[in-house]
Amino acid sequence: MKRSGVKCLFGEPSESAVRILFVASEGLPFSKTGGLADVVEALPKALVAQGHEVAVVLPRYHGTKATAVVMPSLTIPMGGARLRFPAIADGAMLNGVRYFFVEDPPYFDRDGLYGGSTGDYPDNPERYAEFCRAAIEIAKHIWPTDLFHCHDWQSALVPVLLRTSYSDDPLVKDIPVVFSIHNMGYHGQFTRDVLERVGLPAALFHPTGIEFFGSVNLLKGGLVFADYLTTVSRKYAEEIQTREYGHGLDGVARSRADRLVGILNGVDYAAWNPETDKLIAANYSAKDLGGKQVCKADLLELFGLPPEHLSRPVIGIVSRFADQKGFDLIAEKAHELMREDLELVVLGTGERKYEDLFRALAAAYPGRVGVKIAYDNTLAHKVEAGADMFLMPSRYEPSGLNQMYSLKYGTVPIVRATGGLDDSIAPFDVEHGTGTGFKFKEYSGEALLFAVRQALHHYMDERIWKRIQLNGMAKDFSWKTAAGEYAKLYEAARVARGFSPSVKSSGRVARDKAQPVQVEQASGSAGQAEGAAGKKPQAKEQAPKSSGQAARNQKRAGTSN
Repeated sequence: MKRSGVKCLFGEPSESAVRILFVASEGLPFSKTGGLADVVEALPKALVAQGHEVAVVLPRYHGTKATAVVMPSLTIPMGGARLRFPAIADGAMLNGVRYFFVEDPPYFDRDGLYGGSTGDYPDNPERYAEFCRAAIEIAKHIWPTDLFHCHDWQSALVPVLLRTSYSDDPLVKDIPVVFSIHNMGYHGQFTRDVLERVGLPAALFHPTGIEFFGSVNLLKGGLVFADYLTTVSRKYAEEIQTREYGHGLDGVARSRADRLVGILNGVDYAAWNPETDKLIAANYSAKDLGGKQVCKADLLELFGLPPEHLSRPVIGIVSRFADQKGFDLIAEKAHELMREDLELVVLGTGERKYEDLFRALAAAYPGRVGVKIAYDNTLAHKVEAGADMFLMPSRYEPSGLNQMYSLKYGTVPIVRATGGLDDSIAPFDVEHGTGTGFKFKEYSGEALLFAVRQALHHYMDERIWKRIQLNGMAKDFSWKTAAGEYAKLYEAARVARGFSPSVKSSGRVARDKAQPVQVEQASGSAGQAEGAAGKKPQAKEQAPKSSGQAARNQKRAGTSN
């Protein structure tokens, strides 16, 4: 992609790799409220390991350290005659990934990422509109890119702006965009006056643009204008096309079905591996599970449960306490669950009613229920290592990570068959000795209780239980596989924009026009995305259901995917 006449501070793209610019509102090790931050750290690192060049653009939040200022002032147009002048700071290189920060202290140097004790920040649309424009300017002047990979509603204006406000800019107008939905429930939905406040063309406000029942919906903009869409599991890619899980945007998702791909999130085994984990009481492996009993004893002690209960099965929970995570089912069957011969350890924070529920259970069943109302990474590792089973009865779970951690730690998952939980856990088949856990499909307390009782029954047979553990520990959900799938998708997105595919045999990336290529799960035309400038995408939306699953506006601090 030639940029004649523009001096780019970090050079032209290499001819030996695809250059990918990640745009996200959070990413470890700099900022985090949920699972998005884990992905934004791990996936770029895995792509670099496969030979690609990756940079990540993040806001410079309070406490984020940078090494230098790359560009002291960008001119960013907002609504009317208003301008903002953020700086671009350099975060240097980590694990081969370059980091850039959009620095505007009045917007980003705040206590919370998206809001505070009184709720979401009212100027969030302005904050993230500036962020998206700055990311595009980074691609123009600082780090020229072959492709944008944008994440969730906070970065959704990148494809919208590229195909509208920047549609005549030869430096960026043809850059393809892959847009990832980490949770369809968070829309970035605002009143119509946001168009003027952030300087978006009024022509975008129509049902096939970013209008959503009289409001502006930024997530919808990403769905409509990106070249390809991804979600964080194959099952979730199917689910968001249904009324139950689409949060009112299922019609839009269905209209882009030929450009929608589900890729299951990976696990960072450098951090989550019982053989090397420094946070657990004893290391162990599939060859020698002895250390797991040491971890179990340590877990009981930490949660104030009697050591003589070591022979009882321990069910662990590490989660945000919310209806989405299935805690209404646990509340419904809590006392029936505790009539079983088991111990329960619970770690997490969230809705007050569920925090109170677990405190009440601990009081009602002393010595059998241990509760820590906290976010504690060290304790999370200890629960994964010390529990016998791990419970995740989610109403919906786009990807989920804990079930995959559990497999590696020989802790058998009990999950609802939704999203990434369904993709990653195979039900145990006692006849053939296959499978890695226990699943239930119907969203009901009875179905949950039945799955738990199945697991407890098999736990009584040590030989069978070890088989299930070893099946799970043998699974590989590393980021290497996911990174390879993303690389294929990037290739398809570039070809859809008219660039020739990478010539892997010679290690060169050609940037000439070429014929389309096919990518698994993306069976439609590889021509320009429906949201490209000059062509109105055919996207329909449905009103969100009123059963408590309606689309929420913005992710709050302390949440996870």
